[in-house]
Amino acid sequence: MTVVERFLKYVSFDTQSDEDSMTVPSSAKQKVLGAELAAELSQMGLHGVRMDEYGYVYGWLPATAGCEGVPCLGLIAHMDTSPDAPGAHVQARIVRYEGGVLVQNAEQGISMSPEEYESLRSYAGQDLIVTDGTTLLGADDKAGVAEIFTALEYLTAHPELPHGRIAVCITPDEEVGRGADHFDVEGFGAAAAYTVDGGELGELEYENFNAASATVTVHGLNIHPGSAKNKMKNAALMAVELVNMLPPAETPAHTEGYEGFYHLNHMEGNETQARLSFIIRDHDRAGFERRKERMGLICSYLNGKYGPHTFQLELKDSYYNMRQAVEPHMYLIHRARAAFEKAGVEAREVPIRGGTDGARLSYMGLPCPNLSTGGVNFHGVHEYIPVRSLEKMVEVLVNLVTQS
Repeated sequence: MTVVERFLKYVSFDTQSDEDSMTVPSSAKQKVLGAELAAELSQMGLHGVRMDEYGYVYGWLPATAGCEGVPCLGLIAHMDTSPDAPGAHVQARIVRYEGGVLVQNAEQGISMSPEEYESLRSYAGQDLIVTDGTTLLGADDKAGVAEIFTALEYLTAHPELPHGRIAVCITPDEEVGRGADHFDVEGFGAAAAYTVDGGELGELEYENFNAASATVTVHGLNIHPGSAKNKMKNAALMAVELVNMLPPAETPAHTEGYEGFYHLNHMEGNETQARLSFIIRDHDRAGFERRKERMGLICSYLNGKYGPHTFQLELKDSYYNMRQAVEPHMYLIHRARAAFEKAGVEAREVPIRGGTDGARLSYMGLPCPNLSTGGVNFHGVHEYIPVRSLEKMVEVLVNLVTQS
């Protein structure tokens, strides 16, 4: 199959992960695609192919003659898609984009314009894979899976290209932050790896946010509003007070680049009890610790105002900036730059305003920068990917693993 055929096949599988599930993987449907991927790897002739009980798909391509001593290099992508937009019954199609408004669904009036989605300007005259505007596409990260598999198939068809052993793993549950939870680093057997889970063609990433979650439970005292004066403690209003004490300009809508933020992503409650869920992000570790400290100080202040235990804070670190773990292995970045350049693609080193499985894996002893997939507008119904980007990333990956 071509990389485009492979990609269109994979996006037909509904593999959304479920952040509210306690099972592993978080949705059983991920294993349906996992079984298909394992079968494809076996058909290609890879060794050690298996899907484990957690839904991770592993395999490895043996080194070519004379390269047995080359350290094993890993390629990693994830099979699940984001729960942030509908992911079932994806209607993907290839359109020739000639500029202007791109109509995804004329019947429902769904379209993209370069005024709102500036990236479109870069792809005039190219074939784009889009949806009908009612679901996400799934380029995050089925594009990465398709690119890795197509590169592996190319290598099996061209044994004259020298390479060391290449390990591959396709993980579940990356989108809900659990993609590295059960990753078998020792069994994977690679000295280093790359996740293929980035955005537009040419992105090369080895810096990401330090990340934490913060859950605040507010305990109020409800009294009938007719007799509530000087008695009621309205948990919903107290929760709003906490939100208003956070810096208003330090939210995702007001930050970019290396700037960190507090992000309120869920709230619910009434007079008796309210619950707030935040994510806290900062590239700088010291700034990250200050953000968590500020959240604690605000809760302490409000407990002093409204009474002990009114505000209960739970903080949990999620992952850390991979830069510290990757910097001792900068040959990985040099190697990736050279692979892009050989394919005629300009490499752009950009900080990830998020995280990848590679961030956690880098702290588990597997240095793991992130490479582009070519996809754009992830996690929403306006997601798309240029055909050229899919094809170029296959070339980049072949260059990456066949370098001396």
